[in-house]
Amino acid sequence: MATVAESDTRSDSGRGIAHSALCLTGPTASGKSAVALALAQHLPIEIISVDSALVYRGMDIGTAKPTAAERAAVPHHLIDILEPTETYSAARFVADAERLVTEINARGRLALLTGGTMLYFNALQGGLDPMPAADPVLRATIEAEAAAQGWPALHAQLARVDPATALRLPPADAQRIQRALEVWRASGIPLSHWQRQVQDPSAAALKAPLADLPMVSLEPSDRAWLHQRIAQRFDAMLAQGLIAEVQALQARSDLHAALPSMRCVGYRQTWAALDQGNTAGVREQGIVATRQLAKRQLTWLRAMPSRQVLACDLAGAQERAVALLLQLARR
Repeated sequence: MATVAESDTRSDSGRGIAHSALCLTGPTASGKSAVALALAQHLPIEIISVDSALVYRGMDIGTAKPTAAERAAVPHHLIDILEPTETYSAARFVADAERLVTEINARGRLALLTGGTMLYFNALQGGLDPMPAADPVLRATIEAEAAAQGWPALHAQLARVDPATALRLPPADAQRIQRALEVWRASGIPLSHWQRQVQDPSAAALKAPLADLPMVSLEPSDRAWLHQRIAQRFDAMLAQGLIAEVQALQARSDLHAALPSMRCVGYRQTWAALDQGNTAGVREQGIVATRQLAKRQLTWLRAMPSRQVLACDLAGAQERAVALLLQLARR
């Protein structure tokens, strides 16, 4: 793998930057945040979070959210932008990322897209397929809301986000209201828009606006190293008060276990343990779930052949990652 000379790692205020943005990814606990902050010592960057959990306010410990000091040192985006009652989507992420890259470049800075939500990176690279598939989690969430509020209330909700579809559906048409809301929450795009896309053969997929960005992926050569890091990080979350954080979320009358936000790794296991009145197994369950997440992330990554892989478990990995990102920025 190509590297850059030691002299290339000095700060030069961004001279010679050839790209609008760079991507830095890898499984959870692979060291992405540390590399991003180190890169900021050499280039004028702003970080765009590629993480479906960091968007939620009030979920700080279990998401390993950047500290206030880190966010003060380097501008971060797409963090704390939603309440946990809300839903974020790949389509909304792509739109937000495209807008933010343009704004960051206009300030004379480089955007660094970093995180581990591979669905979002996949959408950046390959665009979005027409009509999102059924999502059991979203469907369960909508059914729970309907049980509590009634289908006419969800029809009114649909009318706010997709008036064209709501206009042709009666307020008691549970199946179609559910599907329309599911499509909106999964993609951020109304069902009526998707249906127009399907009718237009030239619109087989939405454009991938940031498809050709260089990508560095931090991946372990020894999976045991990553498992150890995952355990250490989950222990740190418990020490920082993860259980109390979830208890505070449970105390809110507007949150429930079926929401996408509450199904994030760590939160889902802690919520269930609190419901059962026994948190003794939270550590083991949380670590196992995080390992499973990392395995899924690595599977996604193997389907991204354009990425440049750097072994994050070898000595000096952070320095090599920074050097590689600097090299890619100037190509």
